[in-house]
Amino acid sequence: MLEKAMKYAFAVVGAVTGLTVTRFVLQTTGANLTSFISLGIMVAASVAFGAVMLFFGGKAVRYAAESMEKVEKILHSLTLYELMICVVGLISGLIVANLLSIALIRIQIIGIPLTILVNVLFGSLGVYLAMSKRYENIMEEKKRRIHHCKVLDTSVIIDGRILDISRTGFLEGELIVPDFILEELRHLADSHDDLIRTKGRRGLDVLNSLKKDAPVQVRIAKSKADPSIEVDERLMHFAKEEKACIITNDYNLNKVASISGISILNINDLSNALKPLAVTGEEMTVKIVREGKEVGQGVGYLDDGTMVVVDGALKYKGSEVGVVVTSVLQTSAGRMVFAKHKTSDYSVAE
Repeated sequence: MLEKAMKYAFAVVGAVTGLTVTRFVLQTTGANLTSFISLGIMVAASVAFGAVMLFFGGKAVRYAAESMEKVEKILHSLTLYELMICVVGLISGLIVANLLSIALIRIQIIGIPLTILVNVLFGSLGVYLAMSKRYENIMEEKKRRIHHCKVLDTSVIIDGRILDISRTGFLEGELIVPDFILEELRHLADSHDDLIRTKGRRGLDVLNSLKKDAPVQVRIAKSKADPSIEVDERLMHFAKEEKACIITNDYNLNKVASISGISILNINDLSNALKPLAVTGEEMTVKIVREGKEVGQGVGYLDDGTMVVVDGALKYKGSEVGVVVTSVLQTSAGRMVFAKHKTSDYSVAE
């Protein structure tokens, strides 16, 4: 019954539209609207438009009924969250459509149909776009943007390993060097101390190589931070403003930034993760170069710089000795290997 009523409603709308359009055309041409011919033309046009709309209206009603059944199934399958997303998308689309309708509705004859069409089109588009983005999480997107940009601190530039890491292609996004970091490197390069001056010049060379050879973009950025504030503090403020993470190998900066809620990429952590760990009970040779903190301890270093603390090996200072690993301590500050001399009595925990 409802379908028949809607079909006849389409027919009435078509008849009225035909009458309106024909009357407007006759009036434009200057014809007498009350004449028999004019009345006949208007009646014929109304009947023709009504018949056409009755035919197409029937098809439209059947299609609409089938569509409503599909929509009903979709609505039953939607969660409350997805339904709210659809409503927000629909409202947004209709707002845009109504802003456009202010101009469209002034167009004679086709203004109202265009307005209806625009509302349907933008309403549907709003729902479609909202549903296509329903699985995106705002916080995850924010984190993704944070990790897209990375700020380099002075220590990691001087260290130089960032250059090799960037060349491998494992880094993505943009590398940012704040202007105060560049200024600090310049001051170090101008230092009267030979060691400090060498570090500063090495940092500038690494930065220059980064800009030339790195596959990622390297940008020197201006900072609005107060110059009287400590460099590390300014670096953290800058990272927050840029919504970026900090690449460093400074252990203290790592800890402070983490407490402040700033994302940190520690080069030492990366290096330690890539190093093969010394296994308890493994034998190795190490040269004892200095005294340890405990009585009788000797300290040596592996080729990669890993500190090896050997119990009772102080007397072998300056010599290479065979040792057995008893334990390994790995932190963000680096890796430490504890061992005993091979000739000593030792027990290894299973």
